Amino acid sequence: MSPSPELAARVEALEAASAHQDRALAELSDAVTAQWSRIDLLTREVLRLREEMQGLGHAVAPEKPPPHY
Repeated sequence: MSPSPELAARVEALEAASAHQDRALAELSDAVTAQWSRIDLLTREVLRLREEMQGLGHAVAPEKPPPHY
């Protein structure tokens, strides 16, 4: 017994919707992965710059206030 044309069309529409959702989910997953990689890179850069700034703070004498103070 073959399925009715209406049922076949509904199944085909569901399969197409599922395929689109799978593709969208994969794209979102890739975007999140890329964002986390970028966040990790930026976090390491901020930590490096913070350490560099702390190192400069100890190496440089404090500035004298300007003469008009």
